Amino acid sequence: MITKKIILFLLLVGIQVSAQDKKWTLEECVDYAIKNNISIKSSELDLKNATINKKDAFGAFLPSVNANASHSWNIGLNQNITTGLLQNQTTQFTSAGLSVGVDIYNGLRNQLQLRKSNLAIIASQYQLIKIQEDIALNVANAYLQILFNKENLKVQQQQKAYNLTQLERTKQLVEAGVVPQGDLLDIKATAASDTQRVIAAQNALLISKLSLAQLLRFDDFKNFDIDENQIPSLNHEILMQSSESIAQKAKETRTELKIANSNVQLAEKDIAIARGAYQPTISGFYSFSTRAAYSDRVVGFQPDVNNPTSAIGYVDGTNQLVLQPNYSPILGSPLPLFDQFSNNKGQNFGVQLSVPIFNGFTTRNNVERSKVALERAKLNLSQQELDVERNVFTAYTDANAAKESFEAAGITLNARELSFNYARERYEVGLMNVFDFNQAQTLLVNAQSELLRTKYDYIFRTKILEFYFGIPLIKK
Repeated sequence: MITKKIILFLLLVGIQVSAQDKKWTLEECVDYAIKNNISIKSSELDLKNATINKKDAFGAFLPSVNANASHSWNIGLNQNITTGLLQNQTTQFTSAGLSVGVDIYNGLRNQLQLRKSNLAIIASQYQLIKIQEDIALNVANAYLQILFNKENLKVQQQQKAYNLTQLERTKQLVEAGVVPQGDLLDIKATAASDTQRVIAAQNALLISKLSLAQLLRFDDFKNFDIDENQIPSLNHEILMQSSESIAQKAKETRTELKIANSNVQLAEKDIAIARGAYQPTISGFYSFSTRAAYSDRVVGFQPDVNNPTSAIGYVDGTNQLVLQPNYSPILGSPLPLFDQFSNNKGQNFGVQLSVPIFNGFTTRNNVERSKVALERAKLNLSQQELDVERNVFTAYTDANAAKESFEAAGITLNARELSFNYARERYEVGLMNVFDFNQAQTLLVNAQSELLRTKYDYIFRTKILEFYFGIPLIKK
């Protein structure tokens, strides 16, 4: 039993360690963000709602069918349906019916509404894609920021290790009388500053992990880490394209333009639907009803022994009284329920025409509002086209500038490395003071950091440019 517990404990620990050691790739981060992002989930609900609206539009072509039934009690003074007299009594009635209505013609509004619902689904799909693209771009930016902070931390740690080695070397030089005691103090101060820079780099890395973890809605950000071996390549091919060709491709593929164009088409359908209210409507109807009562019924007649006859007039000339026999009804129990339903059934059907004549300018105003909405949608489409064109030219300029900055940073780093190596040789033989040596070292560290910064800035700028050219961020 104890052995089983130990095995279970080791398995749980192994699972936990494995989860903490997981390295997330950029593809995994993007997929996870798309599945868990709140904005995307909300957009998916909008798409479901648009699909439901299409079902409503399709249902408008179908007839409406309604059934009704009621059972009532009349208590107190009411008419006796058997004798026709008012009397205090309690009676019951049951009625049932079925009605059917169908639109035959209503200005083609049902057809237009169905087409609009199809366009609304497409627009919702485009909106979902747009949010997914934005999330992917944000995730890629956060992912690259972590990669930059990881490499920057390595640079700071390497510099700290070098300065600690240099500290030991300086101690030997001081003991040998090659450099003064003050140089040793300066090296110690530099080593302490290196420790501060390492801490700052660690904090920057932790914050960048937190930012990406929040995008992914991942709680355990302290144990969250990415695959630092999956560094995107520096792509120069996209810069071989002209800015005009990239802008033209973006106008053909960008999702925001597809959304704006769909909104124009939706606005055009709204105008046609609003104009349909000017036309007459024709509808057909059919209804079936029946009823039953629970009162006694008249099953026959018999002479009225209490009042056998009654006078109805006199004979002209003789004034002879004319009498007629009186009869009293013979009451029986009501007919069976279904027999009454069969005897009392009735039907009603027909066609109804409604011609709009005047409704307080409501229809005209609805058409005018729809026209305004169409103009606004067209203006938004034009603005989106201008924005895409401006964004492409800006991204193209930024990518070229980032490329030049990265190349210049590489040249600068090579020069700083040569300069630092020369300064180190001069310092170790006592031909350079510690202040100038530290300056050369600081310039080298700054050049290394600048190369990293320009490298990842260049990668991200080219990714944005590829994004506008229709190249996906993740090549699966």
